[in-house]
Amino acid sequence: MAGYENKIGIKSWAEEDRPREKLAGQGRRALTDAELIAILIGSGSRDETAVELSKRILHHYDNDLNKLGKASINELSNFKGIGEAKAISIIAALEIGRRRNDFETKAPDIISSSKDAYNLMRRHLVDLNHEEFWIILTGRSQKVLAKELISKGGLSNTVIDPKVIFGVALQHQASNIILIHNHPSGSLKPSQNDIVLTKQLVSAGNILDIKILDHLIISDQGYFSFADEGLF
Repeated sequence: MAGYENKIGIKSWAEEDRPREKLAGQGRRALTDAELIAILIGSGSRDETAVELSKRILHHYDNDLNKLGKASINELSNFKGIGEAKAISIIAALEIGRRRNDFETKAPDIISSSKDAYNLMRRHLVDLNHEEFWIILTGRSQKVLAKELISKGGLSNTVIDPKVIFGVALQHQASNIILIHNHPSGSLKPSQNDIVLTKQLVSAGNILDIKILDHLIISDQGYFSFADEGLF
């Protein structure tokens, strides 16, 4: 085993092994994704540098930061050289980046289009590995009264109870409801169950004089609007 005296000082490392110095000298834009992740990791191992380890992780996720952003602590910890602490650092940094992007797109107070509803809800539903069903409640002027999580499910579905949806709407004295759920698969095509559920809720809303304005399906690819597509 080599002694401490045989270790190479950081100034003798190759430039690609010194992403911190590169950022300080050339600016953040000069760094590759792997180099930025290497800074989060902090150090590599005896067998590979932090940059090499980062490249290996990115390659596993097809060099797609959106895919990496969905990784769990356990998934990242499976990579040799990544423990729980380093996995948490990566996840936290990617989440900060996602929230910054959300902040730059101001959430609307009034819903006048499907895009407004998407901008309000996307931060809650992208990057999820499970399905969630939410509702936006608005008054007669389309001002947002509340947004509520109705249920969480598995990879392909979640159980929806209409009584819960309309119970929440009545509590807020809402005039309108916008339905929203995500597809973790990335597909924006509504399933037959999605279509049937939407029709059932529209019918129930008509009885209670609470209008279902739209049903949005959200994924990393964007969104699908039932109203825009004339499905009800």
